[in-house]
Amino acid sequence: MELIVFDLDGTLLNGASKISAYTKETLRLLSERNIAYTVATGRTLHSAQEILAGHGFELPHVYSNGVIIWNPEMASLSLENVLVPEEVQHVLSAALDQGVTPFVSTVQNEEHFVFHSPVRHDVEQRLLQNFYERPTATVLPMDELPDDAQITNISMLGDEVSLENIRSRIGSESHLIVYSGPAIEGNGLKWMDVHHCDASKGGAINVLKERFGFTTVVCFGDSENDLSMFAMADECYAPDNAKPDIKAVATAVIGHHDNDGVARFLRERFSL
Repeated sequence: MELIVFDLDGTLLNGASKISAYTKETLRLLSERNIAYTVATGRTLHSAQEILAGHGFELPHVYSNGVIIWNPEMASLSLENVLVPEEVQHVLSAALDQGVTPFVSTVQNEEHFVFHSPVRHDVEQRLLQNFYERPTATVLPMDELPDDAQITNISMLGDEVSLENIRSRIGSESHLIVYSGPAIEGNGLKWMDVHHCDASKGGAINVLKERFGFTTVVCFGDSENDLSMFAMADECYAPDNAKPDIKAVATAVIGHHDNDGVARFLRERFSL
């Protein structure tokens, strides 16, 4: 049995962070043919569920770069490799010293919470407003973060210099891994996500592969957090907009994400 795994941003989603009409129809055709597919994304559960709703993602989903496996059929999740308090405090201190607001994502009794320090500028305010508008997450100030919180990841926005300074500061924490890239908010900003190093998309997909008996994994991704998935997959494809090091290890480079590259590849591959 074959399993198709999609990264979201920069891969399955277009530049507007949406599933296009063409891709939506392609997913429907995959479902009709009983071709199994799921998602493995750096996004948190609460930021991706609305995007995926109604598009046939019935198998468990991988969120927060492998920290969370969400089973939509059972409405349940499993957590792997959450951050420990000492690591969290190191990251928060490094961010605040650079004038960057950290957003801490947690899961408590299968409910999702985002804790944040005071925002510093308009872009962070817009990001905070986006969190408030999502019905699946509760947003609270950082001083209400419980001591025993199960923290899946810490995310932030900032200029390149500030984020590199933060990365350097937390480099002494051997159990942390950092992913970053250009922010969709623009203005020369970058995003950064901090996770436990043992959490990975590849590890989580291996769990699903063994659980459901898949024999072949075909995956799609565009950034460094997809490398673990590329390493375990039988085939791995990078859209034309992917980073050079991702293209270098891909089975092949396909069309740009803004031109439905993944969907067009799948229609040809499976004669949809």
